[in-house]
Amino acid sequence: MCRATCLDEVVDRRRHNERGLSQSVQYAVIWPVLLLSTLGIIQAGIWIHGHNVAVRAANAGADVARGSFGTSQDAVDRATALAGAGGLHEVVIQVNRQPDRVEVVVNARAPLFFDVGFGRITESASAPLERVTPP
Repeated sequence: MCRATCLDEVVDRRRHNERGLSQSVQYAVIWPVLLLSTLGIIQAGIWIHGHNVAVRAANAGADVARGSFGTSQDAVDRATALAGAGGLHEVVIQVNRQPDRVEVVVNARAPLFFDVGFGRITESASAPLERVTPP
């Protein structure tokens, strides 16, 4: 009689131990997936922030350069300062002044953890030049 009960206890222990093992395997599979998806969400947020900063820097440069007394160098200085304060790296600003328009192009790199080719950002803004005319 003891033999049948002892065997049942051993079988019950094995089932309990196997269940714990399967939960450990599930956690070993789930945790990396959760961590990678969290990292991906953070990366996407940093990338979107980088694009927003580049757009703001281009707009600020265009606003400075379009004024009556604005120069291309003033636009470059303003856009570079804004992009640097926003966390962008390797910032290159190009200002193209035409007789009636100004265009500012911002090229930069977003500070990503793992750059897989999406870290390069290029944004531009254009605006008409202000003209002083007699009334």
